[in-house]
Amino acid sequence: MCKIDVITTMNEAFLKEWLLLIYYTTASMGLITGKCVLDKEVEIVSRDEWGARPPTSVETMRNPVPYVVIHHSYIPAACSSKEDCVAAMQWMQNYHQFNRSWNDVGYSFASGGDNRIYTGRGWSTVGAHAPGFNNQSIGICTIGDWTAKLPPQEQLETIRRFIHQGVVEGYIDENYKLIGHRQVRETECPGDALFAEIQTWPHFDPSLNITGEAAPTIRKEGLASVKTVGGEADKTTGNSLK
Repeated sequence: MCKIDVITTMNEAFLKEWLLLIYYTTASMGLITGKCVLDKEVEIVSRDEWGARPPTSVETMRNPVPYVVIHHSYIPAACSSKEDCVAAMQWMQNYHQFNRSWNDVGYSFASGGDNRIYTGRGWSTVGAHAPGFNNQSIGICTIGDWTAKLPPQEQLETIRRFIHQGVVEGYIDENYKLIGHRQVRETECPGDALFAEIQTWPHFDPSLNITGEAAPTIRKEGLASVKTVGGEADKTTGNSLK
């Protein structure tokens, strides 16, 4: 059987997982540089590109962080074009700043159905997305409602590559723990379907939950202007209770 025959008869999902394994292994060995991965594999849309307003305040965060928190937006709905994803980012920033009186959009980054990553607060700024974890995590919002169905496979793969990029670049600890928003507060976020999916990803931590293990003490190191734990830096996000 020729190589082409082998590939065409393989289960598509298995093939994608196999290719991702090769990708992660070669990256960790230094055969793929962090910059190469970022430039060629993950397109990151800057704040300027999506028309973000400046934050009203910035609180710095020390890297690498030990947690990655996965969210869904619920509202706005999923976007499949850059134009629609830009509109979604602007909607979320408006909601978080004007309706919730936060410094900025709450998330560190957001993932669009156009397979781009949109910069929120970024790698080294305290977020407002997961109480008790805001200054020691990267919060990634998967734009859309992922309660009953999953995001497209390409979008999920983009998120996984982006997390790995954060590890390669030193923003995320190599032994990070991956959790869903519902593990740190009472919410349906990131949706049943997406939460089930991330439980199959490397580094998922099933032990952490709001009725079990308590949230760790908020890290103080590297915070430029956090004066009280109950301030904006310890709030959560989510456009609804879902």
